Amino acid sequence: MGGEIGPNHKEIMDELRAIRAQMANAIRSGGSNTANAAIEESAAREVAEARALLETYRAQIEQCEKLKVELDLIHDAINRTKGEIATLHAKSFNGEEMAKVNGELGAVVGGTEQATQQILEAAEAIDQAASALGKVDSADQQKILSEEIQERVVSIFEACNFQDLTGQRINKVMTTMKFIEHHIVVMMDIWGGVDAIKAHVPPIVDTREGDARLLNGPKAEGDVGHASQDDIDAMFN
Repeated sequence: MGGEIGPNHKEIMDELRAIRAQMANAIRSGGSNTANAAIEESAAREVAEARALLETYRAQIEQCEKLKVELDLIHDAINRTKGEIATLHAKSFNGEEMAKVNGELGAVVGGTEQATQQILEAAEAIDQAASALGKVDSADQQKILSEEIQERVVSIFEACNFQDLTGQRINKVMTTMKFIEHHIVVMMDIWGGVDAIKAHVPPIVDTREGDARLLNGPKAEGDVGHASQDDIDAMFN
């Protein structure tokens, strides 16, 4: 247990046997009552001291056993945490998986931009064709413009299909995020849950500068700390 912490049980028992032997020898030698009384008093004192040492030794053993239980709990928590981290590293934080997540998010942004551009171009072409349609008298020209408007409407519908692909890509990313969240929650539970972790959370410091400190939107439903349109209108009334 990392060094001696007191006399062992054998030493104490040997000492008690030696004390009993001294008392027996004194009685057999036929010494005076005064001498025998002194020996008995000394022996009793030594027995009391030996018993006190034995109790101290037992108390130290109990403390060591309690410490071992606590260390075993810590060891188990560390091993479980290592297992969760290993799972995250193997299935989420390795280069390949994170590259997939980044790729999916990049595709979402790119697909959204492309669809938006296609819709805007189609809307602009429809507006121009509709304006021209009211100015021409030829039936052939009207037919051509009408067909162009129909084609542009179809183009808008096609562009709106990006939502389906975007939803699939976002679902893949959300699956990965939920997997990570689950294992993080498990690790927090291992160490006592959210309340136990809060005590060790460092204060949040906003390091943004300039206009970046003012960019807190767009506001999601249920978010607090944002000014509503009614609040803004009230400032100017």
